[in-house]
Amino acid sequence: QEQLEESGGGLVQAGGSLRLSCAASRRTFNNYAMAWFRQAPGKEREFVAALALSWIGGDTYYADSVKGRCTISRDNAKNTVYLQMSSLKPEDTAVYYCAASRVAVPTRPNAMDYWGKGTLVTVSS
Repeated sequence: QEQLEESGGGLVQAGGSLRLSCAASRRTFNNYAMAWFRQAPGKEREFVAALALSWIGGDTYYADSVKGRCTISRDNAKNTVYLQMSSLKPEDTAVYYCAASRVAVPTRPNAMDYWGKGTLVTVSS
C-alpha cells in the first residue's frame, strides 16, 4: 500500500496563494504519475493537475479552471509533489487530494491507484 500525505491547506483570502505538498515514498515517486484532484461540498471529485510518468517526459496537464493559476511540480530529492496555486477564488474552496497512478497521464479519479487523505483549502471572498 503506497502512502501519500498532503499538507499546506488552510484559509486564504481571494486573490491569495497557497502551496500544497504531497509526500510520497521513493517507489511511488519514481514509478507512478502524480496528480491533484479536488472535491467541493456536494460536488464530484474533479481533476486539477497532473504530472505524467517521468519516463515519458513528465509533462504537466491542467484543468481549464485552474490553467494559468496553478503549477504542479516535483522535488526528486524530497519525493514530494507540489501544487502552487495563485489568484485563488472562492470557487477553489475544496478538499484537495494527491493521487498516484500507473496510467501515463491520469486525469480521471478512476484512473488513480492511491489517494492521500486530503487537505482543506478555503478561499474567503
